[in-house]
Amino acid sequence: MDRIEEIRSRVALHEYGIDNVHTTDFPGNYAGYDDSWSQEKFEKNFRIDVKKLDGDELEFDMIGIDAAIANAFRRILLVEVPTMAIEKVFMYNNTSIIQDEVLAHRLGLIPIRADPRLFEYRAEGDMEGTAEDTIEFQLKVKCSRNKEAKEATAPDEMYKDHKVTTKYLKWVPVGNQSEIFTEGDIKPVHDDILIAKLRPGQEMDITMHCVKGIGKDHAKFSPVATASYRLLPEIILTEPIEGERAERLQTLFSPGVIQLENRKGKKRAKVVHARRDMCSREVFRHDDLKECVKLNRVRDHFIFSVESTGILPPDVLVCEAAKVLMAKTKAFLTELQDVEIGGRKDA
Repeated sequence: MDRIEEIRSRVALHEYGIDNVHTTDFPGNYAGYDDSWSQEKFEKNFRIDVKKLDGDELEFDMIGIDAAIANAFRRILLVEVPTMAIEKVFMYNNTSIIQDEVLAHRLGLIPIRADPRLFEYRAEGDMEGTAEDTIEFQLKVKCSRNKEAKEATAPDEMYKDHKVTTKYLKWVPVGNQSEIFTEGDIKPVHDDILIAKLRPGQEMDITMHCVKGIGKDHAKFSPVATASYRLLPEIILTEPIEGERAERLQTLFSPGVIQLENRKGKKRAKVVHARRDMCSREVFRHDDLKECVKLNRVRDHFIFSVESTGILPPDVLVCEAAKVLMAKTKAFLTELQDVEIGGRKDA
């Protein structure tokens, strides 16, 4: 790799700084390189590789794009993919020690398993809601003493219904929802989220309305627990490192990054899995090793980690984020065309 190509495609990590952090998204930055955007070139270079899909966790590589596009995906996942969440809380009775306002906030943050694509946004000012835009839950529970546990001292034995969890939330179909959904289709993502603790005589009688929204309006609508990315690490050994130095070098990186090979009776360090490294730059603290290692990040190779709250699978969330980005792009192009047409008329 020549010097210009290295500057253009790698972010270099040094002991006291980072080089080559600027974008290549502007043509003319590098002599001899045409960095102008074209659909043909984008389709040739762009690809997505799914590395792990396990339950609510997804890890995939997005290759051949600029950081601005990668960050757009991250931000859309966090705040612009819609979900259903509790918005209106009607307190008919709450004698627990938790104030109504705090309890309503706790209820709002409970992730609700309901496909938001099957619902509409509720009209502004509408307090009742319809089957097309509202999901209703009811929480009705009263704590009582367990008369059979006369000598018990543990609360779980002394009281009945004293731990109010999300399993107590009962879905109440609105309109014809019972004909469209089954009881398993709409419920809290987890049944064991603790809402409050009660003591004998305390009770709750609450009705809740779930509506469709996005994380930009409130964090409770965010469909992900986390969505982040990092650049692919690249570790280059500029000279053979053997013996004690190789063993020490192995300890300076994340587990699995450096492997020791047996070469003519000596242990020699070899980079086998740079992807696992977190780029701590610990190697630069060792004077006899820091000149033997080059740490880079590949500029257009992004490792995405997406963890869903359980409302929708993470792979579905990524697809929905792509749809949101496409809709934004189309709207922007339409605005540009309108401005261009308006300018011609004024001329």
